[in-house]
Amino acid sequence: MAHRVSQCTSILRYLETGRSVSPLMALDRWGCLRLAARIRELKNRGHRIERHMVRYGKKSYAAYLLDRA
Repeated sequence: MAHRVSQCTSILRYLETGRSVSPLMALDRWGCLRLAARIRELKNRGHRIERHMVRYGKKSYAAYLLDRA
């Protein structure tokens, strides 16, 4: 469980810089295979995080950004 908290903390710190995070980036940077689960944990802690769908050719994926509003 400590590893998961570490991933959440790292992801939150990254989002606080104003940048978005995608599943491939999370895997590369933090070894996080389940970004959506980490985002859900952050949302459950009260952080407002937006999801945007990004199209890449015929494929699409979710990217997450901290809601500053």
